[in-house]
Amino acid sequence: MELLFGLLGGLALFIYGMRTMSSGLSAAVGESIRGIIAKATRNRISGIGLGGMIGFLIQSSASIVLFVGFINAGLMTFSQSLAPMLGANIGTTLSIQLISFKLSDYCLVGVFIGLMLHLVAKNPKIKFGGLALLGFGLLFLGMVIMGDSIRPHRELFEPWLARINGSTPSGLLLGTLAAALITGVIQSSGAVIGMGFAMIAAGAITDLQGIYPILIGANIGTCVTGLLGSIGTTVEARRIAIGHLLFNIISTALAIAAAPLFYNYIPLTSSDIIHQAANANTLKMILSALLILPLIPLFGKTVVFMTPSKTQQPEPSFLDPELLNRPEQAIFACLRELQRTTRICAQSLRLAAEEFIQHDAKRAKRILVNEQSVNTIKAAMRDYLAKLTRQYLSKRQAILIGHIDRCMSDLERVGDHIENLSDIAKRQRSISTARFSPEMIEDWLSIHRAVEHLLAKVIESLDPETANFQEIAKEILELRGEYTQTAIAVRNAHFQRLEEKGVTPIAGLMFNDYLSNFWRISKHIKNIALAEQQPQFWLKREKLSKVMSTEAPGYTIPASINPEDYLDKLQSDNYR
Repeated sequence: MELLFGLLGGLALFIYGMRTMSSGLSAAVGESIRGIIAKATRNRISGIGLGGMIGFLIQSSASIVLFVGFINAGLMTFSQSLAPMLGANIGTTLSIQLISFKLSDYCLVGVFIGLMLHLVAKNPKIKFGGLALLGFGLLFLGMVIMGDSIRPHRELFEPWLARINGSTPSGLLLGTLAAALITGVIQSSGAVIGMGFAMIAAGAITDLQGIYPILIGANIGTCVTGLLGSIGTTVEARRIAIGHLLFNIISTALAIAAAPLFYNYIPLTSSDIIHQAANANTLKMILSALLILPLIPLFGKTVVFMTPSKTQQPEPSFLDPELLNRPEQAIFACLRELQRTTRICAQSLRLAAEEFIQHDAKRAKRILVNEQSVNTIKAAMRDYLAKLTRQYLSKRQAILIGHIDRCMSDLERVGDHIENLSDIAKRQRSISTARFSPEMIEDWLSIHRAVEHLLAKVIESLDPETANFQEIAKEILELRGEYTQTAIAVRNAHFQRLEEKGVTPIAGLMFNDYLSNFWRISKHIKNIALAEQQPQFWLKREKLSKVMSTEAPGYTIPASINPEDYLDKLQSDNYR
């Protein structure tokens, strides 16, 4: 029991430390990781280099989930994600290189300093850097616990390790398969490799052949995270998860074929077995990536062939950085992006109605993924508008991009409330007394139809090619007024049923929750229509081809204020 709990506890601490370190590093980098991904799509060389940086910060499996989200949101294509995917795999091996250094004597120092920095520091980068250091210390502490637990009982592991030793073909294949399965279950290649390092430290594994199958098998098992993260996404997004798996299968097959070469030459790089293992892992991934890099078009076609689809792929993002020096065209693109985002919300709203009638796990997942896509698009839109403000803008353009930003925020909230509808349906299904009567279902559907019609009108109004969008916005406001009357009538009928005890209290509570979310959706739609009716909300067609200066002259930055002046004002009689 001491061995079991020591091994499992150390493994848990290692996994938690690794995830804490990754979350701390990615948080310290902050929003710039979005910029890194955007730059990684430019060409293969930058893609593999910046992908390596992302993989080092958040591990390859988490990177693939990130790429899946960007592709699903239309902000990246499958072909653009292939080079960063290769780089992410290399980056993960670099973090393993970091773990290979024997810093266990300093793990508690890292835990203490990291925790203090995270708790005390005011600067966010230092604060999250402390969190990364805390995770790094916990990671090594977990390795120490695992090693100390294994050391007195290492003879128990010898029969098992002999079976998966890479010195024989059968042991190499069996070890690779076992490592892949274990990694697939715990979804962390670093944890499985870290466990192998702990066995080396404990003396249970004594040569490179013993750890080699664990290294190459773990790379396959970690693909499970990306595959699970792609459930409910578009085919284009799922393809990068499939591509990640295919690349690691190819890489592992090459590593198995080249095992004798690794056994002969990797020991020349270091006398320490842990360093040998880390070097073998990195070299294997670099060679595999360099082999696939010039063949990326063929690799991409192979993945597409493996995942055929007749469904139409979603629209790509309209936020083209090349348009930023043409502000009117960039604003035109932003309006089209708003329209695209509204279509995603409309799809989710339709799926929410189907989910209300009958549960389907894939449909519920799709609603969640769509909501995450809207969040991602909102962040990308904000970055794009911030870059647009660096250009010289007219007064109308400056005000208009403010309206666009507000409309994007309203659409993001619409996505949140649609997801709430799905969550309420899930809770309702778990309570037998919360079932609705046929009358309540009809009232629910009438409200849904009204809101769905409002969203369809928003899609129509946000088309930048439409000249009469302000008239459509006026129609939306009129329809929203009609919706208000419908909602009041439905609510009154609902209260009447409650008074007559024609519905259980819990069902009544659920119905109120539905109505509240529909009301909030309609309120955000109203906000968009009101923005469209503002005097500055229009496009000047003759400016669509005009190139503007890259600088923004004409703006005077206010001088720094004296805080004492305002503090004194807050303490005056006017604020008492």
